Amino acid sequence: MDASTTSRVISDLCALLLAFLPPCSGRHARQVTPAGFASLLFGASFALMVCGSVTFMLGFMLMPWIIGFAMLFWVFGFVSNLNSVWRGVFCPINRSGSGQIFSNYQLSKS
Repeated sequence: MDASTTSRVISDLCALLLAFLPPCSGRHARQVTPAGFASLLFGASFALMVCGSVTFMLGFMLMPWIIGFAMLFWVFGFVSNLNSVWRGVFCPINRSGSGQIFSNYQLSKS
């Protein structure tokens, strides 16, 4: 779930909870019994537990795929760097002496 969906779900849950709570002032305010308020909180916590369990199960089922793709990309990175390692080990470039060899070559040719 992205951030906007999560924000919307939390906003809807808060609106639902506030719809059942009595208003602060008013002559015809409905009284909420402690058992009713406890039932409301139990329902809200149960809904959050169910949503959390579903999210956990989705993550638990997708984790092998994520680990597999990470290992696959690691192998691809290793294979793509083999060419650089091969050139570095077997064909080293001496940068400080390369100009001097080239200048000696030019001098001996003329």
